[in-house]
Amino acid sequence: MRLRLALTVRTMVADSAKAPKAGLLERSFALFLRLVAVVGLWYALQYWAMVTGFSLEGRGRFDLLPPAWKAASTALAVLFPVAAVGLWLLVSWGPVVWLIAAATEIVMHEVFPSIFGANRGVVFLHIAVVVVFVLFRAAIFVMRRKQARAVRSDSP
Repeated sequence: MRLRLALTVRTMVADSAKAPKAGLLERSFALFLRLVAVVGLWYALQYWAMVTGFSLEGRGRFDLLPPAWKAASTALAVLFPVAAVGLWLLVSWGPVVWLIAAATEIVMHEVFPSIFGANRGVVFLHIAVVVVFVLFRAAIFVMRRKQARAVRSDSP
């Protein structure tokens, strides 16, 4: 049994060693996602500081917030750290959770400015991140498509 397990592990290691290494574009994309994760964690800490009363001289304590802010701040205090972990780990659900959190903040500040206030900087930042993300994904798609065409063994 141990011999079979050892042979399986050796085969897996040998197979893994032949896997293509990530190119500059994929590494840049990973760095971008991790930078967004750090910013997301910063947003999460800000929301937690507001809810627990460590910011705004205590005026942002949860018991003092209006109902709309209670709902938004608790949701974002949970969504942003989860998104940050997902983005840092480079898993597929990280950008999805981040997009939900970013869309929530955009709606808060653009659709309901009378309740949450207008914060154009946050809205612009989220839209810029979405644009850069889409550009990265499009470039990676095109690159992989070109690589797949170049590697085909049945092409003339």
